[in-house]
Amino acid sequence: MKVEIWSDVVCPWCYIGKRRFEAALEQLEQKEKVEIEWKSFQLDPTTITNTEQTNAQYLSKKYGVSITEAEQMVSNVTQVAAGVGLTYDLEHAVIANTFRAHRLIHLAKRYNKQDEMKERLLKAYFTEAKNIDDTPTLITIGTELGIDADVTKEVLESDTYSEHVQTDIKEAQQIGVRGVPFFVFNRKYGISGAQETAVFKDTLDKAFAEWQADQLQIEVIDGDACTPEKGC
Repeated sequence: MKVEIWSDVVCPWCYIGKRRFEAALEQLEQKEKVEIEWKSFQLDPTTITNTEQTNAQYLSKKYGVSITEAEQMVSNVTQVAAGVGLTYDLEHAVIANTFRAHRLIHLAKRYNKQDEMKERLLKAYFTEAKNIDDTPTLITIGTELGIDADVTKEVLESDTYSEHVQTDIKEAQQIGVRGVPFFVFNRKYGISGAQETAVFKDTLDKAFAEWQADQLQIEVIDGDACTPEKGC
């Protein structure tokens, strides 16, 4: 069964939602039969990478709130993240456009390491305060996952996988995704936001049971056959 997840690399609730979903998946007896596909989404495609701007300054300008209010927003989400075992260092986070990072996630899919790449980029941004729009940084991350540095460099210096990112974003618009994270289970059920683990568990159970039932359905074309009624 496939679970598709739209999210952005700099979305604090996306990382929290990932952990809550993973906790629910761990409780599924046949979790190995669940395929996860990460879909690209940009909260703000117009973001310009700026290593001098603080997260609080960015949020203050984006939402029209004071620096103090922005700092409180950061503090609040940091506390929630800690509750699921994540360490956020948003005070030092580097404001960055995520388009190239999303392209790297699509590259990782080619190596069956999409989930690992997503996790590594989230950690790089939220915990390690790395610039996820920086070529050397992205090459290093790719190398850590076993992707050749020259391959990553070639992708980043071209338009490779740009169309894949745009397709994901357009698809999100088509199915009505207005915020992330957004989880789609078996193309039948959707969950918006970093819901509690119990919500993910209930939806996983329901979607998986229906998926299993679908796998067992056999279409039969009747023809001549021996049956007990025919005595043969």
